Amino acid sequence: MPSTPTSICLLRLSALGDVTHVLPLVRTLRAAWPQVQLDWVIGRGEQKLLEGLPGVEFHVYDKKSGVAGMRALRRGFDGRRFDVLLQMQVAARANLLSAFIPAKRRIGYDRARSKDLHGLFVNERIPDRPGIHVLDAIGSFCEPLGLQQREVVWDMPVPAEAHAWAAAQWPEDERPALLISPCSSHALRNWRAERYAAVADHALSRGWRVVLCGGRSALERETADAILAAMQGPALDLVGKDTLKQLPALLARAALVMTPDSGPMHIANAMGAKVLGLHAASNPARSGPYSDRRYCVDRYDDAARRFRGRPAAALKWGTKIEHEGVMDLVTVDDAVAAFERYCADHPGSDSGAGR
Repeated sequence: MPSTPTSICLLRLSALGDVTHVLPLVRTLRAAWPQVQLDWVIGRGEQKLLEGLPGVEFHVYDKKSGVAGMRALRRGFDGRRFDVLLQMQVAARANLLSAFIPAKRRIGYDRARSKDLHGLFVNERIPDRPGIHVLDAIGSFCEPLGLQQREVVWDMPVPAEAHAWAAAQWPEDERPALLISPCSSHALRNWRAERYAAVADHALSRGWRVVLCGGRSALERETADAILAAMQGPALDLVGKDTLKQLPALLARAALVMTPDSGPMHIANAMGAKVLGLHAASNPARSGPYSDRRYCVDRYDDAARRFRGRPAAALKWGTKIEHEGVMDLVTVDDAVAAFERYCADHPGSDSGAGR
């Protein structure tokens, strides 16, 4: 057995999908060393999502606070020095922030994934394994400690009152729900509202219930309004009505979640919902729903050929193709076909007989 550290600090500030990918690593560490002190430096919204995670002390860093916030973070450690820092973010701000976290061992990404002088802030690296999913890369941070992430367990901290709120939003009947979360934090990954509407109407024609969800930004409200205006049938509009603690429970109620590459995609996957992912700007093999990509639309290779002039296999692993119009490569027919694949795998879902 590996020697047991007494304290480990995780640094991963954002985003919602990425901190969801850290949960299995936390479970692996806690299973191996139940008594280890785990601290996590995290962003404010991400902490709200994971609040209540047992065995973890969160330290919130506000990106707007700059170096003053970094100094305050260090003071908050009260002179503690961690046995290990897992530096799981390579952006310049996160690299600088890591310098304010006192630790003996500082484990970072392999050279291929490093950027923004990441190597100057770490003294050990995870194994270099190209072509793996983001979650597996994060999971490999336990390997320099002598562990292996042999199973993936999320067990998100969702309170009972959040599940009760989600259960109250629509009746518990035989109609499966297509939940549409239309917006990513990266605008160039987003799909056209009228295309969401067309797929939603197709689902309604098959006896499904359609639900819209999203945050409180102006873009999300405008997108939802455009979808509702373009639809021929009704939809339940929950955009801006849930909290970050209620979101996982809401996603878990859906039979199928349609979304671009986004935080809700990964939260839905962690909660056991099936995902109709819309991919062109990003590679679903790297950043799609981890557990099941059968119902995803994959136009990443088409995007590589159109906007980069070569096949996806010739691009560096992890390359984003966030160009204006790239998501237009995903057609309504693509998404309807993915929806029908789900229906074929779940007999009776088109007649309201359950999932």
